[in-house]
Amino acid sequence: MNGLFIIIIIVAIVLAIVGGLVEAVNFLLWVGIILAILAVIAWLIRSLTGRKS
Repeated sequence: MNGLFIIIIIVAIVLAIVGGLVEAVNFLLWVGIILAILAVIAWLIRSLTGRKS
């Protein structure tokens, strides 16, 4: 499961950079932000519940 969160974070960063560079596809910036928020929430839930994979 930890690898999945790393992949989501990397995709979020890439989409945020692409969205920042290309203003014509501004929705990619929002997709990147939403994915980053989801990754942080999932990581917080995992760390608060204390489950280890």
